[in-house]
Amino acid sequence: MAVKLNSKALTHARDLVKNGHVRRDERDDWSEDAPSAGDENTFIEKHGYGEYALWHLGIDTDAAEETKGRYSFPFGDFSRVHRCAVISLESRAAQNDHDDIAKASKNLLDLMDQK
Repeated sequence: MAVKLNSKALTHARDLVKNGHVRRDERDDWSEDAPSAGDENTFIEKHGYGEYALWHLGIDTDAAEETKGRYSFPFGDFSRVHRCAVISLESRAAQNDHDDIAKASKNLLDLMDQK
């Protein structure tokens, strides 16, 4: 598995934060706030995988392009960046030695906290 930072998604996340599309929820809320598999499928049906990719900081270049398995480290609910998601993905990225994703999520969290 070759997971790397999805720079387009990072740009998308920063833009959302700068425009105030943020949910300032608590650290452990992501398990309840994360989109369900059904929500993901509905989003993909309406918007395609290109838009789906913009909501994930990780991209597995070894996985097939039009699959959900290609994308990891989600940061929002398809309308807002969730602070709890960014905290969660920063921790998971660091634990799995995805240093570029961990650093990007830390910077994104800092941006969210400045606003």
